[in-house]
Parts: sequence; structure tokens; C-alpha cells
Amino acid sequence: MKMTTPLHYISVLLMSLSTLSCTQHESQTTTRSSVWPTLHYKLDTNSDVEQQVESILAQMTLEQKIAQMIQPEIRDITVEDMRRYGFGSYLNGGGAFPNNNKHASAADWVNLAEQMYQASIDDSLDGSKIPTMWGTDAVHGHNNVIGATLFPHNIGLGAANNPDLIEKIAQITAKEVMATGIDWVFAPTVAVVRDDRWGRTYEGYSEDPVIVGQYASAIVTGLQGKPHSNFLGDEQVISTVKHFLGDGGTVGGDDQGNNIDSEQTLFDIHAQGYVHGLSAGAQTVMASFNSWHGDKIHGNKYLLTDVLKQKMGFDGFVVGDWNGHGQVQGCSNESCSKSINAGLDMFMVPTKAWKPLLQNTLAQVQQGEIALSRIDDAVSRILRVKVRAGLFTKPSPAKRVLAGKQHLIGHTEHRKVAKQAVRESLVLLKNNQQTLPLKPSSNILLAGDGADNIAKQSGGWSITWQGTGNTNKDFPGGSSVYDGVLQHVSAAGGKVTLSPNGEFSTRPDVVIMVFGENPYAEGNGDLNSVEYQKANKRDLALLKKFKLQGLPVVSVFLSGRPLWVNPELNHSDAFVAAWLPGSEGSAIADVLFKTKTGTVNYDFTGKLSFSWPAQVTDHHLNVHDAHYSPLFAFGYGLTYRDNVQVPHLDTTIAEPTAGPKIHPILQGTVKSPWTLNIVSQVQRKQMSSNAVALDAIQVRTIDKNVQEDARQITFSQAQPAKVAISHVFPEDLRDFTAPNSALMFDIKVSNKAGFTAKFGINCDENCSRGIPLANVVNTELIEQWQSTAISTKCFSHVTAFASVFSPFAIAAEVDTTISLANIRLVHTRPKAHPMHHCP
Repeated sequence: MKMTTPLHYISVLLMSLSTLSCTQHESQTTTRSSVWPTLHYKLDTNSDVEQQVESILAQMTLEQKIAQMIQPEIRDITVEDMRRYGFGSYLNGGGAFPNNNKHASAADWVNLAEQMYQASIDDSLDGSKIPTMWGTDAVHGHNNVIGATLFPHNIGLGAANNPDLIEKIAQITAKEVMATGIDWVFAPTVAVVRDDRWGRTYEGYSEDPVIVGQYASAIVTGLQGKPHSNFLGDEQVISTVKHFLGDGGTVGGDDQGNNIDSEQTLFDIHAQGYVHGLSAGAQTVMASFNSWHGDKIHGNKYLLTDVLKQKMGFDGFVVGDWNGHGQVQGCSNESCSKSINAGLDMFMVPTKAWKPLLQNTLAQVQQGEIALSRIDDAVSRILRVKVRAGLFTKPSPAKRVLAGKQHLIGHTEHRKVAKQAVRESLVLLKNNQQTLPLKPSSNILLAGDGADNIAKQSGGWSITWQGTGNTNKDFPGGSSVYDGVLQHVSAAGGKVTLSPNGEFSTRPDVVIMVFGENPYAEGNGDLNSVEYQKANKRDLALLKKFKLQGLPVVSVFLSGRPLWVNPELNHSDAFVAAWLPGSEGSAIADVLFKTKTGTVNYDFTGKLSFSWPAQVTDHHLNVHDAHYSPLFAFGYGLTYRDNVQVPHLDTTIAEPTAGPKIHPILQGTVKSPWTLNIVSQVQRKQMSSNAVALDAIQVRTIDKNVQEDARQITFSQAQPAKVAISHVFPEDLRDFTAPNSALMFDIKVSNKAGFTAKFGINCDENCSRGIPLANVVNTELIEQWQSTAISTKCFSHVTAFASVFSPFAIAAEVDTTISLANIRLVHTRPKAHPMHHCP
């Protein structure tokens, strides 16, 4: 079934097609110089600004210049470090708070900002009086601060299709940020998502670059103010358009992965947010983690310098992402001349790597590896932004107009706007038999683990980076769906029973079930399938239970992306895509319920800005595709005026013809995205060459069948040590939980003691919960290669194969040598290969 696009949305589609054809769709053979436009900026170059920049630069030492290019994190520097080095900026990452206090007040934030500012202009140690600036990820409100107004994530705002509202949201965010003494916001994200398996899908406004472009302009204007008007005034912050470029188009939706689009597509699809955001005056651009045709953007001179700065004329500065420079070939977190030479102006360098990075960069300039002119260009750009932002003339953070005003954090008027955004973001996908709107005088059963869960409805980037570890108490002033339902029902004399597990004593008139994805951020949210709750249909089981009881069911689905929910849709009379609404969940009930007099309170106005999958394989599904057959099309969304009956949907899951039958882990080399790490009780190292060692363990490459296709591990002391093949982000490996799936590897053990070593998936530090080798291999085969296969069901402690950080680890605390090769997960074990029973 394909649900068609409403007529009032056709204009957006036509504008999108027109924009693409008018901009650069003529030919995929267009030369590079003609692909990229020269932008006409609303913010003109100011000679007074330029003279001030030149004057400051002329007085700076080389070390002072490089310090301006370093951005450490508040957990890794002290006020004294700032006084000694005078960093150009600093940041708080997700989950970092002043004094490491999650519940820090606005005054606490301002106090740290004031201390850092005063240290930066104290020239007693570094000889510099250049003010520093603080950057933060305020991506759906000031989301790192307890009590702040959290707006719907971008995917919900895209469904609202209201640029004026977006500008107002950005203005509010700026005020709450300024109340904490912070100067700079790492927003907006202008990724155009092409594969919904990407863990950052909810950070995208739409799969359509037209909406992304409109929103980029609105957000930048809201955050920074209008050029020649209130630009970067007392209630505005510096904006960052991110992540440049192509992060939403990586192969397989792999976070930090590889974009292989043509240059024309890179502009047509992925660059439109920059065209509009930079034209609106955005002062900074953040480089992306991803690669373009295998070349990491943090080291891509063509895109950062030739395109962005020269052709498009961007005169602000480019900041890196979290140690993104360290991923450039030939670089590390502590040294990367290639990034600077490519056009990166400021390193984002959390952890203690900032100090060696500063020292190495200084040496690289002195040795001629980096030209002084490149340093001067980078620092001039940073100074230009600081001068434009008034940092040399504004009072210190504690004395600014909005500083420390706790009442602005989560202000009532701010929450009203957030509630409007929630209401406008909701998309009604199904409303058979006009189930909605509900009578508030009814007996309501409110079920599902999202019913009274502000943390779940807020998603990632909410107080903590992943949005995990929070409770409702961490969102003072916020409201859950339950709060809103209770308010409407109680006022009308009805009854509401909150029962997450669906139990009740009195039969309800209707069930509202609130369920969906748990919080995640970035790569932790990557999936290999858009099937909801693959291999673990807990929510579907509850929906089925309600239907067997003959109860009408309204499903409120919380998610950061469209997901294949055909079974859940079939067992719902009404189905609402609520996305990740943020801290104002009560506003959902404003739309679900009639007034006490029986009239419509608020109608649904949200329209899909992402296409909804009809099949499990519809993960790469976008409007304007040549073959486009969604379940619900881009722009779809019912209202209470519509009488559309969604038929019973097909729930067949065909075996994918090109699905992952084998997941290689170590086959000749350690396969992407995994890396091989050795861990002792006090140290950890990553293997980046043919040998690596710690006191208790050594790993080197050896030959088994071909050159260096195996790894030899020597455990040299009687203390715990481990080799873990792992990644900083988890992988979705649920395809390998089928009954005949197995972990397979070849192994050679040097002595009897070696068979006491334990291996496993997602092992802890010493693999204490792992499986002894002796249980799965022939212990009589000393110094001989043998192969083994063990069912993935044996790793019962790995409860979430959707989030596997380490698919193989091995640990020992005896003197032994163990060699490994051909480690892989298989979906279907070869019949000729016996499977070991679980120990």
C-alpha cells in the first residue's frame, strides 16, 4: 500500500525539483569549478573588523596563534591551563558539567565561564589578552542543562514544516544558552539523511534538501540574529552549520562512514543547508567525521579550502569534530598537520591530547611542515568571528545581560513554544473508524514504557550524550505523555490508569500505548535494519494482547526515524508518529483529546518529512528516487477531516538477497569498523602496525595461509590481560542471533595452560563471563591450527545484539601463546562444520 502525498505539500515537492534542476542538475560531468556557487552573504566584509584582526594578529607569537586553534574540553583542562595557554575556545561535551555536577545551576555554568574568560585575558603567563569562547551542543534546546526547555528533535521539527517556528525556537535556545554564560552553539545540523539506519537520522530535518535549506537559514538567523540588525547582540550566540560535508549520505548509513556520491550529488543533496545557512551569516562550520570517496573530510583540502573557503567564499572558521583529525590517515589525536594544511582552523581535541597536539603543531610550523601563512589564515578567521561577536568589547560572561538568570532556563513562555512544536510535529499515520480524537471523559488505560518517561521521549543529547541514565526528576518543569493525559481526563471527569505493562482491574474504554526507541546518539544508534524491535517484539506482544481483549488501541510511537512497524500498525486502530518530542510530552494529549464540549482541541498538522518504509528493506527510501514505493509517502499526514482507512498491511519479511550472511571480524586484516586493542590492568593500546605490546601482553602479525593473515598473542605474565576487537560505537548484529548462527574462528594454542583462556562477545575487562577455550576446542592439539564454531546463543549475557561493542575478545592470566585467524560471525553455519554445544 502506498499512501499518497496531500495536495498542499505538492508545492514543496515542485520547489525541490525546481531548485535542484536550476542549481546544478545539468550534467554529472560538470566540471568542479561550476558545481559550487559563489555565495552572496548578507553579512558584508567590514574594513574596521579586518583592521582590528590584522592588528591583533601582528602582535601574536607563534605559540599564542596555535593556542587559538586548540579547543579542549572542560573535563580535561583547568583554569590554570587556560591562563597558561590562552586557548581560543573550549567546549563541554555531552554529559560534561561544571564541577562534574549534573545538576549544576545557571550560576554554576556562568561561574565557570567567568573563570575561563578571566584566565584567557590574563596575560601574566601566556602574554595574551584574547578572550576565549565556550562552545556547546545545544541541538534541541540547551539540552545539557537541567531544567532547560527541550524541543522536539530535528526530525519532528521537519514534520512541522514551519520555518518561522524554527526561528523562534532558535531564539529561545540562544537566550537559555546566554543565561549560562556560553557564547557559541554547535547547531544547526543540516544533514540530508539518505539511509534511515543511520544513528543520527533524528538530527536531520528532512530527506529533502529544500526543507533542510529553509530550516538552516531560519535556525542561523534565530541563533545569531539578522545581519545589520541585532546580529550577535546580547541575546544571540555564534552558530555552527554542521557537519561539512555528506554525513547523511554514507554507505549503509554508517556513522562516520564513507560517502561515495558524485560531486554533483554532494552539492544538490548534501550542501543545500550550507548554501542557505552560510548565506544567513553562520560564522562557523564543523568538519564532518565521514569520508568522501575514502578521504576523511578533516583532511580534505579540496572541500574545506577550495570549495568552502575559496569558491563559496566562507570567511568564518572551520572547527573539527571530537578528535576527528585523529582519524585522518597518517594522523593521531596528538599530531595532524594534514588537517591544518587541508583547511581545518580549530582542533576540537578533548582528552589530554590537547597538550601534545599544541606542542607538535608548534614544531611542525617551525620545521616548515605547516606554512606560517596557513596558521595566520586560521587565526585570522578565528579572530574575525570573535570581533564580529563582540567578544573584545562585551562585558565578561558574569556581567552580560542574560547571565545567571535562572528563570530563563525552562521559562514558561519557552515551554509554550515547545508545546506548539510538539503539537505541530505529530503525524497521524492511521485513524481507522475515526478512533481519534478521544473523549476526555473516557476510562483510559495508558500503557507502554514511554507513557511516563521524559527521558525516553527526549531521546539522545538530553542531559547526557546518549540520553541515558536519566529519570523524570532530571527534567524539572518538563512533562510526560501521562501528565497531559491525566490533565485532560481529570478535568472532564474521566479516569486514567497508568500501567506500563498493560495490566488493569477495570476494563478501559480505550488504550493509549506509548512505545518506541530507547535513547541513543550518533553511532550508538546505527542499525542494520529498519525493522522495529527486530528479534524481540515486546511491544507487539502487548498490542496483540489488547487486540485479543477487543480493546481499541491508539499507538503513540516515539522514534528517531521512520521504522518498519507494519505488525504494530495492524494491531493499532490509530497510530501517531510522535518522533522525539523533548521535555513537553504533555502536549501530545492536547491533540489526542477533544475538548470537554466535544469539539476538536488541536488537529494534526504534521506531515512526513521522511518517507515511511513499506518493507524491511526500505532503509534507503527517499522522495525523488527513481523507484519510489513507500508505505506512507513524503508529505503524508492525516487530519481529523480525513476519512482514510489503512488496510491490513503485509508483514512478510523476505530473506534479503544481499543481506549479511557473514560478518568478517579478522580476515587477513581487522575489518572495519573494528580495531584490535590490547588491555592490561592499567593500560590499553590499539594495534596500528604489525606489532604492539604492553607489560603483560604482546600481539604481532604472523602467516597462516598467506602473509600476515593471523595474529599471535603472547600472554607473558600471570596477571589478567586481554585482546579485544572492538569499536567505540556498537554494531547492530541481530542478523546473527538466528538458531544456526555462529561465532567461528581458527586457533592455535602453544601449551595446556592456554586452554584456560576465556573468549566471548562484549567481554568485560578480564572476560570473567567468557567461555573457556577448553570447552570448545580439542585440548590435545598443541601447536596445531584447528577451527571451531560456537552458537551465538551461547553468549546469553549479551542481551542486546543490536548494540555490540566487541564481537570478539580473549583473555588469559597464564604464560601462553595463542594465535588466531579467520574470526567471523556467520548467519548460517556451514553443514560440514560441527557446532559446539554451549558450555
